[in-house]
Amino acid sequence: MSAKDIYHDVVVQSLKKEKWKITHDPFTLSYGGKNLFVDIGAEKSFVAAQRDDQKVAIEIKSFISPSPINELEKAVGQFAIYRSLLTQIEPDRILYIAVPQRIYEDLLTDKFGQLIIESLDIKLIIFDPKGERSIKWL
Repeated sequence: MSAKDIYHDVVVQSLKKEKWKITHDPFTLSYGGKNLFVDIGAEKSFVAAQRDDQKVAIEIKSFISPSPINELEKAVGQFAIYRSLLTQIEPDRILYIAVPQRIYEDLLTDKFGQLIIESLDIKLIIFDPKGERSIKWL
């Protein structure tokens, strides 16, 4: 199991502020004798009878290395592997990558970033590292 990301606690606090229940920390993906670990598993219950509970798995990325592109390549690879495993293990759980607001604005809103996000159908949580809050879910 790898070390927690520097923004782990920030993301956990932002989820709790939005009434999410942290169910796994980390969320273990076991398949074919291998264990992988997504940073967080969370659930949110809805009162309305028509809506099911929502389950998510969240991989937190800080993008602190000198090369944001290299970090993105790693994040996309992890996302693809985790999503493949989730479709087998728990298909109703939605996988997200949580990224700081500055990374979203600097790397993922331009033509390049949008191509990657849209073509690979990557779900994002953009968070404010200082305010411990989610800015948006995409």
